Amino acid sequence: MFRSLRVRNYRLFAAGQVVSNTGTWMQRIAQDWLVLDLTHGSGTALGITTGLQFLPLLLFGLWGGVIADRYPKRRVLAVTQVAMGTLALVLGVLALTGTAQVWHVYLLAFGLGLATVVDNPTRQAFAVEMVGPRELPNAIALNSATFNGARIVGPAIAGVLIALIGTGPVFLLNAASFGAVLLGLAAMREAELNPAERVPRGKGQLREGLRYVRGRRDLVTVLVLVGFVAMFGMNFQITTALVAREVFGAGASSFGLASTMLAVGALAGALLAARRVRPTRRLLYGAAAGFGVLEMVTGLMPTFWSFLIVLVPTGITLMTFTTAANATMQLSVAPEMRGRVMGLYMFVFLGTNPVGAPLVGWLAETFGPRLSIVLGGAVATLTTLTVIALSVPRETIISTLRNPFRRASSENGMTIRHVG
Repeated sequence: MFRSLRVRNYRLFAAGQVVSNTGTWMQRIAQDWLVLDLTHGSGTALGITTGLQFLPLLLFGLWGGVIADRYPKRRVLAVTQVAMGTLALVLGVLALTGTAQVWHVYLLAFGLGLATVVDNPTRQAFAVEMVGPRELPNAIALNSATFNGARIVGPAIAGVLIALIGTGPVFLLNAASFGAVLLGLAAMREAELNPAERVPRGKGQLREGLRYVRGRRDLVTVLVLVGFVAMFGMNFQITTALVAREVFGAGASSFGLASTMLAVGALAGALLAARRVRPTRRLLYGAAAGFGVLEMVTGLMPTFWSFLIVLVPTGITLMTFTTAANATMQLSVAPEMRGRVMGLYMFVFLGTNPVGAPLVGWLAETFGPRLSIVLGGAVATLTTLTVIALSVPRETIISTLRNPFRRASSENGMTIRHVG
């Protein structure tokens, strides 16, 4: 399960990520709570903040993959960590001095998104340089495990700190946490890395990456599924805050608990993913459909405690889906294209938030947080069923219609046998 940790460079990277991700999740909770305080509980403002944080991915996300293919990834990651730490420091100072306004949060959230444009595809593509292609699925799963392990601890700490001393110190702690990543990157042994051949500067590299993906139906299918699930179904940062505060009348600590319960499920899903050698399409589609159904169930829970309980299996299916999608993309592409492909993947995975987050926030404010969650799950489920239907070979559909008493026995649907 922990095979990638045998690699020294990856151990250093993972250790830094545990510290930094904890700080990141603390800041997410504090940022949401600060916006709600500044706007007197506006779901629309919360959606705008989240949308602005991901808007740069929508505008510039594809260029981040070009940078990841063109420059040394370890050096690029060091620059992005410094940038994100600085932004957290500024927000902390504004909150501590009582001068923070909602437009400050909007601006800094957008700045964080700019740094993320480069950081995300570079970090994703850097994993294979540390552990090699054989252990890549395990490293992706462990990255998700460290992220969600921090997601369990971070919101709980943030909830307590916000209640005791306010949001300002939380932002400062996050700023300091980026130092752990910088130390880990500096301590790596460069000779033990396996860098992909760097793509020299040239014209048309972004278009080349897009043509590469467009010519691969298997990659396009994953991107379509990820895009719709992420846009409408993966907005828990907004919905859990509004459900905790507006539906159940809970405080900051309870909001943190809801995020923690989702993270418990996500951590379990990541650890289960670490046991698999390579994900299958059946797993990918099953996890996406299961997540959609469970999200709808979550939105219908009558009490806060039942809401918390259902968040756990929802987190398991969500993480199973995302790790399967990530590994499928990375293992299916040429090394020299990995940065650009992952740039496109992160563009779809996170860049759709500027559209989905404000819409979900508006739905929650207009029709109630419950309906926004149920609709998100419904879209995820229907999209998955549509993708599955379009993926079934035409020969299988015709054969089934002609003889409903026969069924396919092979995964590609070409081998038919009688039942009974």
